[in-house]
Amino acid sequence: MTVKTNISEDKKVLTIVIEESFEFSQYQLFREAYSDIEITGIKFVLDLSKAAYMDSSALGMILLLKDHADKLSGELIISKPSAMVSKILEIAQFHKLMTIQQ
Repeated sequence: MTVKTNISEDKKVLTIVIEESFEFSQYQLFREAYSDIEITGIKFVLDLSKAAYMDSSALGMILLLKDHADKLSGELIISKPSAMVSKILEIAQFHKLMTIQQ
């Protein structure tokens, strides 16, 4: 249950990496990863390549990040979700709301 962040040198891309599982117990860590970012036009990349599982609360947390990105005229990209996570995102039709890069 780890949330890691990395901001690019030019401050235009914030990458948030979720390791293991993405679930409600990470809500506070996940929120802290992006809530202080107020850079107009920033791109948020949510790297789910190391997340083997996510629950329904994670879907809500992603939507909160999407709202934050929209407020900043930014963009949210979900990057490399595992097969299990990709299926959950597909069922929730998140591909209609944001870019999902396999």
